Amino acid sequence: MIGNSDKFSRKQEAAIIALLNMPTIAGAAKRAGISEATLWRWLQMESFQQRYQEAKSQAFGAALGRLQQATGEAVEVLREVAADPIFSTPSSRVSAARAILELAIKVKEAEDLEARIVQIEKMLQKRGNSYAASSRPGGRS
Repeated sequence: MIGNSDKFSRKQEAAIIALLNMPTIAGAAKRAGISEATLWRWLQMESFQQRYQEAKSQAFGAALGRLQQATGEAVEVLREVAADPIFSTPSSRVSAARAILELAIKVKEAEDLEARIVQIEKMLQKRGNSYAASSRPGGRS
């Protein structure tokens, strides 16, 4: 996850891993085997901050991947609850149906918004190209 370099020590790498896994600075420092003051000092260093941000981004990306993998199962659970009149209560069936509808609407809205953004970007790109061509010597106005 974190590359090794001469300027970046094993203790600093351990501190970043501890920061990702512990809820407090004090707990992270203790887990990394350093003083809290040292960790605070490292957190002020640009190189440490950059490595920490990269590690957080990687950890977040991995968590999103796991979340995306679980969405199929989650949808299936909602469908089963919504469709099961024997073991699901009416209120749980309504809640599941509502969740399915709300999520479907959000997906549709996101798709529509993405399409609009792409369309706007294309329009802006055409205008930018037209402007660039017209502002060149000998270009059309």
